[in-house]
Amino acid sequence: MSLISVLILTLNEEANLPECLDACAWCDDVVVFDSYSADRTREIAAARGARVFERRFDDYAAQRNAALTDVPYKHAWVLMLDADERTPADLVTEMTQAVAAADPEAALFRMRRKDMFLGRWLRRSSGYPTWFGRLVRVGRVHVERAINEEYVASGTIGHLRTHLVHYPFKRGLAHWVERHNRYSTLEAAALLAQRAAPIAIKALFAGDPVARRRALKQLAYRLPMRPSLVFVYWYIVRLGFLDGRAGYVFIRLRATYELLIDLKVIEHERRTGGAPV
Repeated sequence: MSLISVLILTLNEEANLPECLDACAWCDDVVVFDSYSADRTREIAAARGARVFERRFDDYAAQRNAALTDVPYKHAWVLMLDADERTPADLVTEMTQAVAAADPEAALFRMRRKDMFLGRWLRRSSGYPTWFGRLVRVGRVHVERAINEEYVASGTIGHLRTHLVHYPFKRGLAHWVERHNRYSTLEAAALLAQRAAPIAIKALFAGDPVARRRALKQLAYRLPMRPSLVFVYWYIVRLGFLDGRAGYVFIRLRATYELLIDLKVIEHERRTGGAPV
């Protein structure tokens, strides 16, 4: 018997969901939290035994918080997945052992993921290792930030050694571009809202990798020529060129995404005279 429930957020994921659910065959309580898909997402989920709930999407933090508070789960721990992510056997084993041994103060386990593109793991060019809060104790975690969410835990946080596997291009390049166009709009709004906040200098040297990444991102958004610096940093400094053609293409795409964010900030400021979001 599983000790962990699985929550999958979906919107038109008929291409990704079957493999994701197949990889969750180890779990006896899978919930698909759908944003009123127009394809066969709900039918696929129900046919594979998942429980399906629906909510109109507003932002990622609100969607995840609603899924954690409005849905009854069989187990005290919930693994939050996207439909393009997979749970390999070594991760399942480690998660099960972690929650079985967790003390009452444990609230959240973070993990890393392997981003796959053109048949290879983007180890150097994808931002790895980035830690994501994914395995949560129900009632002890809430989610903040509309995009690139942050998980706030009421209790202790652990880190798992094994990885999720992520296929961000499973639905094709056009879908990735369309999705990151939407993401860049949300990220630009977040940037404008946070611009007045001072940089947390101490957090740049924090032991917590999530706090350190947040502070680095806050600093990076203030740098001139940021999209070009992103390319140089990931391709040369972080040795992204060792990921071959896949690494080069992915970093170019990533730099374009950062350019979109900056251009949308400029567009907002020109339209509003610099008024906040």
